[in-house]
Amino acid sequence: MATARDVSHDRGEVNALNVQELLDRATLAADARWPGASVTDLDSLHGGVSSLTFAARLSDSCCSARQIVVKVAPPGFPPVRRRDVLRQAKVLRALAGAPGVRVPEVLLEDAGTPPFFVMSYIAGEAYEPNKDVSAEPPSAEVVNRRARLAARMLGRIHQLAPDEIGLGDEPETTLEAELERWAKLYRTAGDELHFYESDLHRGLAATVPAPVPARILHGDFRLGNMQFVDDRLGAIIDWDIWSVGDPRTDLAWLLNWTDPVHRFVNGRDAANRAASDGMPSRDELLAEYLAVRHEDVAELHWFLAYCYYKTASATSVLVERNRLRLDPDPGLEIAASTIPDVLKRGREILGSA
Repeated sequence: MATARDVSHDRGEVNALNVQELLDRATLAADARWPGASVTDLDSLHGGVSSLTFAARLSDSCCSARQIVVKVAPPGFPPVRRRDVLRQAKVLRALAGAPGVRVPEVLLEDAGTPPFFVMSYIAGEAYEPNKDVSAEPPSAEVVNRRARLAARMLGRIHQLAPDEIGLGDEPETTLEAELERWAKLYRTAGDELHFYESDLHRGLAATVPAPVPARILHGDFRLGNMQFVDDRLGAIIDWDIWSVGDPRTDLAWLLNWTDPVHRFVNGRDAANRAASDGMPSRDELLAEYLAVRHEDVAELHWFLAYCYYKTASATSVLVERNRLRLDPDPGLEIAASTIPDVLKRGREILGSA
């Protein structure tokens, strides 16, 4: 799942959750579907952006058990936007069974307070080759195959029109609205974290590309949000910020992870550096995507620059929140030092066109 560095849930959110009540509700839902079934052994996991994620056990009436994942809206907050866990279940149900697409299976849903859903547990490793530090990173060859599989799966997702899979009622997010979303978020960060933000934002706002048919967007489509066993892709996870919009935004986000500017550690050991060497180039990943989805990706430079703006915005807010914590993550201060370079890269890409 996502690492603690990606998101650190407030410990109070977990403590505010009535765990026994959640287990009782999950057991009632399981028993309604499979008489005699129960849910036990709730254990907090890191994962997702705004919802609480737990591992648990689903046992049937014959006492056989399997591991599951429970996603719960944080108690005390309206379950809307990123916290709308049932909306996450909706997209997983819609994508289930789509040719060549792998997502967890939604097993149970409960619209009570707080709402939650239960999905299948997908074994594997979520590792971002140019970011994460693992004691046992995959080989460069495995990383290369994983990245190419991811690009092809993104192409398959983007072949699906929302109305073809039951998501035609979802509002489309325009590029202007998408850009404003991250600008609005950036405005919540302190002035000391803005650097060249206004320059890049002005350039993006003045050159918004013409729209193309909307598709399903994950919002954070990268290897670190996928479960792999060796080079077998088990599932795309963490759909907290999915939307319907321009598919080039997800494509550019994946491509930018071939050479990210931001970092969370000052150095990585030889094994992790070797793993990152396996990442295909931006052009190689784009070719894999286009081999599946033969569509025009005009003005891709704008989307690449936009993704650097999005990265700077998200990082600045994480840094701001981190500085208020009693136990701040030093990795986020390292990330703060890279924000100027992130924005500079975005300006360079936008200007180069």
